[in-house]
Parts: sequence; C-alpha cells; structure tokens
Amino acid sequence: MFIMSSHMGYQMAGMPMDSTMLTGMFMIPTGLIMAIYGLMPRLDQLRGNLQYETVQFHIQEGTVLNLEHWKLAVVLIVALAVDVMKPATLGFVMPGMVKEYEITRQTAGYLALFALTGTMVGSLIWGRFADSFGRRAAILLSALMFIATAICGAMPTFNWNLGMCFLMGAAAGGLLPITFTLMAEMIPAAHRGWLLVGLGGLGTAAGYFLAAGSATLLEPLFSWRILWLLGLPTGAIIIILDRFIPESPRFLVNMGLNAEARAVMAKYSAVIIEDITAMKAGSPKELAPQSGKLKKFARGTYAPLTCGLCMAGIAWGLVNFGFLLWLPSNLRDMGMNGGAASGLLARSAVIALPGIALVIWLYHRWSSIKALVLFIGLTALSILLFFVMSVTHIHSTPAIVVATASLLISASGVIAMLIPYSAEIYPIHLRGTGSGIIAASSKFGGILGALGGVLGLFNNMGASAAFISIPLVISAMMLLNCGVDTRGRCLEDIHDDIVRRQSS
Repeated sequence: MFIMSSHMGYQMAGMPMDSTMLTGMFMIPTGLIMAIYGLMPRLDQLRGNLQYETVQFHIQEGTVLNLEHWKLAVVLIVALAVDVMKPATLGFVMPGMVKEYEITRQTAGYLALFALTGTMVGSLIWGRFADSFGRRAAILLSALMFIATAICGAMPTFNWNLGMCFLMGAAAGGLLPITFTLMAEMIPAAHRGWLLVGLGGLGTAAGYFLAAGSATLLEPLFSWRILWLLGLPTGAIIIILDRFIPESPRFLVNMGLNAEARAVMAKYSAVIIEDITAMKAGSPKELAPQSGKLKKFARGTYAPLTCGLCMAGIAWGLVNFGFLLWLPSNLRDMGMNGGAASGLLARSAVIALPGIALVIWLYHRWSSIKALVLFIGLTALSILLFFVMSVTHIHSTPAIVVATASLLISASGVIAMLIPYSAEIYPIHLRGTGSGIIAASSKFGGILGALGGVLGLFNNMGASAAFISIPLVISAMMLLNCGVDTRGRCLEDIHDDIVRRQSS
C-alpha cells in the first residue's frame, strides 16, 4: 500500500483498511505472543530452580578485555543507537503528520506523550521480564516489537499512530535498561564503569545522528512515513547480531544452569568461583529469585537507594522534557529573537560536548556515587542560575551561555551515570527490574514535564527553576547518605556492602 501511494507523494491519510491489511494487523500481535512464549528458556527447569534459597558464587573479575568483550560492546552500541533512534524520530515525523492528517501542533503533541508513557511502561515490564526469562530474551523481544511497530508507517489515521507509538515507546523503554544490565554483568570490574558510561554516551549520540541523517536523506524522497518503516530493518539488524549477544552468566548461575554459564564465561576468559567459605559463614551473597520480591524496592534493603535514584530520575525528566524544552520560548520572552536563541543553544551544546569525557573520567577514576551526586548538584546549581537571572532581570548573553552550557553538561552527566549505576547496585534477580524502575522514573519525569508544558507551568522561568531544584537537592542528599561506591568492585561485593549498611 505504501509503494502504491508513491504517485500521491506517499500520502495515505484516509485510505480504507482492506481485509488484507486488517488480517496482517491481527497476525502481528499474534506472532508477538507466540514469540514471547518461544523466548521463555527452559520454563520447567527454571521453575524447578526457583526453590533454591541462596546462590554462593563469584565471577573472576581480574580478566582483561578480549575480542569477545569488544564484539559485545559494538553490538550493544548498535542496539542502543537503534533504541535511541526511535523516540528521537518523533521530532522529525511530527511536521509531516501535522500536514498530512491536517491536525494542530497541540494535537500532534499527544504523540510524544504516548511515546513517553510507552517508554515508562516498557522499562517496568521489560525489567521484570529480563529477571524472569533472561537478558538476551528481553533484547530479542524488543527487536521484534521494533519490527512490529514499523506498520505505523502505513496507518491511514492519526489515532492509529498514537497506539503504535505507545508500543514503539514500550519496546524502546525496555531495551535501554536491559542493555546496561547485560553489560554490567559481562564486563570485568576494572573496566565496567567507564565502558558503561562511555557506551551510553556513544549510543545516544549515534541514535540522534541516525534519526537526523535518515530524516535528511530519506524523508524528502519517501515522506515522513519512511522513518516509521525503518523499524523493520533496524529491528532485523539487532536480531541478526543476536549471535554475538550471550546470556548473562550471572543470570544462568542464579537459575542453576551452571554448565551453560561456564561455557559463556570461557569465551570471555573468566571463570565462576563457588564461594564455599562464604556459604559456610552465611555471608549475605546474591539471593535467588524466591526471596527477590518487589517489596524490596519499596521497603527493605534497597528502598533508600531506589528512592534516591527515582527522585533523581524524575528531576532529570522535568529538566530535559520540561525546562530545556521550553527554554527557547523563555529566552525569547527575555528579549532574544528566535534565531539568536537557537544559535545560543547550539553554541552551548557544542561547549557541553567535552563534558561526557569528564563524566567518564570521574565515574571511573574518582567515585561512581560521588560523581553522580556531584552532577546532580551541578544541575540544581545551573537551574538556580536561571532563577537568579529571572529574579534579578540579568539577561546578558555571556551569563545565559554559561548557565545553559552548565545545565546541558550536568544534565547529560546525570542521565549518563544514572542507569549504569542502577545496573551495578542491584542483585542478579532484581537487576533488570531495578534498572527498569530507575529508567521508568526518568520517563515519568518526562511525562510530568510534558504535561507541565501543556498547562503552562514552564512559562515562568524563575518559578519553574525554583520548583525543579527541590527534587534535585533532595535526591543528591539522599544518595550522598545511602549510596555506595561501585568503582572497580565486584558486583557481589557491592551487594554485600549494601546489605551490611542497612543491617547495621
């Protein structure tokens, strides 16, 4: 149908949905349900192993990075780039949608709201799925959903796009935390921190580059719809590269699949060490799924850390999808013309680019938790600079450049560290779920930011800056009090440290 509409400039609005298309749309969710069942590895064996109360082991952390590690890193960068590309495409498809469907920009804004809601839901569901059935299985399912949601490139009405955009967001929201979870469990402790943060930065930059490049090259030829249809080849690329994605050996050991875990680790020059001494001493090692109930996130061992990280995620979402989104409009209200405001933001973004290198260095060489708290504090300070300028009516260009560049550097640093840190602190059976909850909190903050923009809460720069600084300061204080340093430490030792802190 898309090809047949070429003589109309690929305009498909209002075209009837014939029986062939309806049948295909029914087969897509049916196929996804069958794929979910097929991805569940060894259900009977996994259920049988859930009866174990404790799993005592360590994975040798003193190994060097070999070719297999670098292959995995490259493949996961591709997966992250594809993941970031999906929501980044929203900004490029909306103008074409507005024109073809003849809707207002305000109506088109619901597309971003549905996408953000989908990413929040996906982060929660995929995290639990990864802890129950494996990290690799969750990544594969996300890729299949990318392929399935490509059909929204042929939707004849805007409402159908809203539904598909929600599903696309669910797939994208689930892939991000699971990718970091798998990387955290595969990379030796000495290299884990800088690789996690560095891969996040590279994957994000590559995703935005792919979205912008595709829009520049393909949209003039095939209309905005081609950007949705790219979900098919990009999802297929992840599935093709699946042969280079192993299942996490920590997940396999926790499920009682020791032989399979040893086979994976042999490729990565590492071995599994059964900690008999710790078992006899009753040391608080990683717990098996039976004791890993979700209540641990609300109350218990991980509650303080989870609350602090969720607060930071919500605050970051308010900054990124609220304050920064409306900053150009507020700058115009301060007396700048549109071109000057856009140029100023572009210069500030260029100045902020080296900040990622600083984030990687601090996270790897100084302290993971102190670096995260530092950048949360810098974000609050940058926001308060705008508050001061609003109250004192200081509108000098140098002051605005300093405040904007500082905000972009600090906010980028927060999100670059937030999910990697979450993937390091939770135990095996809760790592995917925990990372998903923290990722979902940043999306929830984005939803609040989008709604606040619709309600006009960001029209007053000073008031909105003062409001957003509150959760930033609270989260920094909470994490400074209960956070643990993960730099260069074995994941099992990090878990032990958290348990001892909460029990003392």
